[in-house]
Amino acid sequence: MKEDCMADYKIDTLLAQAGIHSDERTGALVSPIHLSTTYQHPEFGQSTGFDYTRTKNPTRVNVEKTLAAIEKADYALVTSSGMAALVLLFGTFPVGSQIVAVRDLYGGSFRWFNEQEARGRFQFTYADSEETLLNQITAATDYVFIETPTNPLMVEFDIARVAEVAHAHGAKLIVDNTFYSPIYQNPLPLGADVVLHSATKYLSGHNDVLAGALMTNDKDLYDRLFYDHNTTGSTLSPFDAYLLMRGLKTLALRMERSSKNARKIVAFLRQSRAVREVYYTGKGGMVSVKLVDEASIPRILNQLRVFTFAESLGGVESLITYPATQTHADIPAAIRHSYGLTDDLLRLSIGIEDGDDLIADLRQALEGAHGSI
Repeated sequence: MKEDCMADYKIDTLLAQAGIHSDERTGALVSPIHLSTTYQHPEFGQSTGFDYTRTKNPTRVNVEKTLAAIEKADYALVTSSGMAALVLLFGTFPVGSQIVAVRDLYGGSFRWFNEQEARGRFQFTYADSEETLLNQITAATDYVFIETPTNPLMVEFDIARVAEVAHAHGAKLIVDNTFYSPIYQNPLPLGADVVLHSATKYLSGHNDVLAGALMTNDKDLYDRLFYDHNTTGSTLSPFDAYLLMRGLKTLALRMERSSKNARKIVAFLRQSRAVREVYYTGKGGMVSVKLVDEASIPRILNQLRVFTFAESLGGVESLITYPATQTHADIPAAIRHSYGLTDDLLRLSIGIEDGDDLIADLRQALEGAHGSI
C-alpha cells in the first residue's frame, strides 16, 4: 500500500528515493536485501508482520510501495516475470469470462490467451483498432485488455475513452503499460482498473532482472491477488526485488535519454531509402520499421555492431528484434500478416548510448544491405 507522504511527491523524487528510510534501526540509505525465508515470532501469537518470505518479504514490500506510488495506485504486487503477473491476474477471472483484447500484442500474451481459449477457460475477441475495440465491447464483456502503445506496431489507445465504454457495459479495463512506463502514462487515473508491467523491461532497465508487476486501486481484487500470489508462489526473489528497486531510481533519466535518441533515429530512418515505413509515437524508446527489401534483414542484423540482435527491450543497451522469428513467432503468420505484422518488420529498443553512434551503426548496416542512402 502506498504511504500517504509518498503521494505528495513528484515521480522523479519518488524514484530517486526508492527504498530509503526503510531501515530505521541502522539508518541504511539503501534498502537491505532480506534473504531470510522465515522470520522469528516475538512471542507465541505475535508476528512482526513477516512470517514466511513467499507471503511477504521486507525488500519486496519496499519495491511494491514505490511501484504503487509511481503508478498512482493504492496497491502493487511484484511477480517473478511479466507473464507470471499476467497469469496471476487472469487466475482471478471466472471460467467462461469474455475478454476483448487488442490484436497487436506481445506474442507471449497471445500464446497464453490462445491456450486458455482452447481449453475452454476464456473467450477472446480481438480488435485491430480503437473503434473496432469499442464496438466489440458489449454487456457480455467481462474484461478489456489493451497494450498502449501496442507491440510492435506502436498503436496508441485512448485509455480514458476505452475505460468509459468498458465501465458502461460493466467490464473492467486492464492496461499493459510496459512500453511507456509511469514516466509517460498512468492508466489508473485515466480509468483503468488494473495496470500490468513486464518489469523486466523499462522499470528494471538493465537486462539483468526478470520481473512483473500489477497495480490496482481495487482492494477486493488486491486481496485476491495477494492470496493467489502467496498460494501459487509466483513471487519475486529478494535480490531481484532489490535490483528492480535500484533500476527504478534512474527510470526517468533513462526514459528521457532513450526518447531523445529515438527521435533522432526516427528522423534518420524516415530519410532512409532502405526503410519503407516507420512506427513511432513521438515518445519512449520503442521504434518499429518496415524495410523495402525483406530479404536484406539477415544481412542487416549481422552487420550491426552497436545494436544487439536480441529479444527483449527497455534496457540501457540498444536492441533490435525480428518479431516474426522471435517475440511474436507463436502468432500464426496468417494472423500476424492480417493486422500488419509482416515479415519485413524490425523492432528497435533504443538505449542510452550516444545517438550519433546509433545512427552511424544503422547507416552502415542499411547501406550494406541496400546501397547508398
